[in-house]
Amino acid sequence: MKIIDTHIHIWDFEKAKYTWLEGNNSPLNRTYAIEELEGERLKTNVEYGILVQAANNFEDTDWMLNVANRTSWIKGVVGWLPLLDPEYSKAILQNKYQKNLYFKGVRHLIHDEKDARWLLQPKVLKSLQVLAKHQIPFDVVGVLPEHIETALEVCRQVPELKMVFDHLNQPPIKENLKFGSWGDLMKKAAQNQNFYMKISGLGTTSGKPEKWRKDDISDYIKFILDHFGSYRCFLGGDWPVSLLSGSYSYTWRQYEETLQDLLSEEERRAVYYDNANTFYNLNLEDL
Repeated sequence: MKIIDTHIHIWDFEKAKYTWLEGNNSPLNRTYAIEELEGERLKTNVEYGILVQAANNFEDTDWMLNVANRTSWIKGVVGWLPLLDPEYSKAILQNKYQKNLYFKGVRHLIHDEKDARWLLQPKVLKSLQVLAKHQIPFDVVGVLPEHIETALEVCRQVPELKMVFDHLNQPPIKENLKFGSWGDLMKKAAQNQNFYMKISGLGTTSGKPEKWRKDDISDYIKFILDHFGSYRCFLGGDWPVSLLSGSYSYTWRQYEETLQDLLSEEERRAVYYDNANTFYNLNLEDL
């Protein structure tokens, strides 16, 4: 069954500045090109992919768009806009990015901001209203319960905006907590039909580098599916960050084996392919 990987990163230190990697001593602190992924991708059922921003600057977004244009299986880019400047965001969107076939969504590295309520600044909310007006979804890369609370308030103030929680907003897998404040807040989020969930990044979230398996993640995925349903969830590999917890193909094997136990064939098709196709307006062929 074909999969759309909705969360792939690339970065090139000659093309853009990645502040969060400065002083980083992990294997992530080098350039990662899309070509490097190809051998591992061919071991999986990933047919198409979406590149996701890794820096709050135009250079990163423009580089991803360039790579998407020359990489046949990449069908979309979740880029960046200067959300603190709504007029500039609106102008750059209308005059540049909306004309690009691959520009499909927006993200800001809110988890790197000191204020967990960064999205609730009046200027940012105005920019999010611009996204909603143009039917451009927003990726929420949260790591704290406060980030979920913030997203809930954004939803109240910008009800037309479609949002997806990247990496399930870091469920408490490492703590083996089922399901705590994360679960309570996710139940609230599930009540709004414009919230979606991206099943991704769970290997690194587990806190078990290269030792995690489906038993570590299945209860959390089941919880999300029970509350959001199979038609508001989709998948992401989170390469190359996922390399901190195993190979790309290993990550996909854990997700597929987990979902095989939890969903029917029709439901898996939705989670693997259809939901992402619709959410990001990819306009790919139906399977």
